[in-house]
Parts: sequence; structure tokens; C-alpha cells
Amino acid sequence: MKVQPDTLAWKEAYKLLIGSVLPRPIAFVSSINKVGEVNLAPFSFFTGICADPMMVCFAPMRKAGEGDKKDTLLNIEESREFVINIVGEKIAEQMNECATPFPKGTDEFLESGLTKANSELVGPPRVEESDVQLECVLDQIVEFGDHEGSGSLVIGKVVMVHVRDALYRDGKIDTAMLQPVGRLAGQEYTRAVADTFTLIRKTSPDGKS
Repeated sequence: MKVQPDTLAWKEAYKLLIGSVLPRPIAFVSSINKVGEVNLAPFSFFTGICADPMMVCFAPMRKAGEGDKKDTLLNIEESREFVINIVGEKIAEQMNECATPFPKGTDEFLESGLTKANSELVGPPRVEESDVQLECVLDQIVEFGDHEGSGSLVIGKVVMVHVRDALYRDGKIDTAMLQPVGRLAGQEYTRAVADTFTLIRKTSPDGKS
């Protein structure tokens, strides 16, 4: 079967995309606007970019209907700061609550029962219950249209990492303790460490990794 995405309605193309690119980690993004209203929302188009400088990115799509920008994107455009809270299984239900399309100005921390924690270097609060939190300053936003189905790529520089003490061992995060969850298609999620296996990466002929 061959499918050209530009021949599909955007919702059909979206189903094809999220059914192919998976599992996807979840960026649980806290942001704040110029009048101090806090927003907390999950995004599964999320990944790291590089380590030096430490850069991450996530991609909020435009809202269905008029193609309006989501509150998270509007807040980041104003403040140029945000926090990515990593989603472990223990806060999966609360994360899902925050995916609800609440009216503008709703504080999802209150709706979900999650706790605000002050950040060190940025304005938006962290999710206290998240075991890993990345404080970020905006590097750039790349726009891909202004209609429903289009989106933006938000690139941020990580300026502070918060890790629960028990998870951080020998300079590494204990994945089994973190219990990260990933997004699949539709309403489905996955436990990232439910069934893992190991592959040893081979070195090059000159001995370099």
C-alpha cells in the first residue's frame, strides 16, 4: 500500500502518523502567561535534540476548527519559558485529566490535583509529583501553517534539571523506578519498561563507539 499524505484529510493523515511513530514520550508542559495564569498540558510529539547545549523540542498542533494556537504555545510566545515534566505511571491519570479542552484561563493544576513547585530559573511552576522536570528557556519556534492539522515546533534550552534523589544513581536515571509511559494511537498508552530487552551496540573497526 502506498499513501500520499497530501491526498488525505488532515485527520486521516494524523491517524496514519500517530499509528506509525510510536511509542511516543509525553512532554507534560507547564507554562504561564503575562497575567500569571498557569497552564498544564501534555504533548506526545516530543524528543531530545542534543546534550551540549541540552536542547529539547515538542510540537503542539493547532486546535481543530479554526486552527487557533493552543494556550501552551501562546504562553510560551509571551514568556519564552516553560517546564517539561516527565510523565511516570503514577501521574498518568492526572496527565490525562489535563488533556481535557478546558476553557481558557483554567488552572489544570487545580483540576487535576497536582501540586505546583517553584522553579529555580524560570517562571512557570514544576509538577511536584513528576520525578524528572526540565526547566527550559525558548530558543525558537518553527511554524508549519496556521490551519487545523498544522503545528509548531517549540525548541527549548534546558537550564535546570530536577531529578528525584532515589532515581539518580551513578550519573544515570533509573528507568525502572521512573516508570515512564508512552503514547500510542487513539486512547492507548504503554508502559515503557514492561518488557525490555538489551542490544549491545558494536564499536567501529577503529575501536571507537
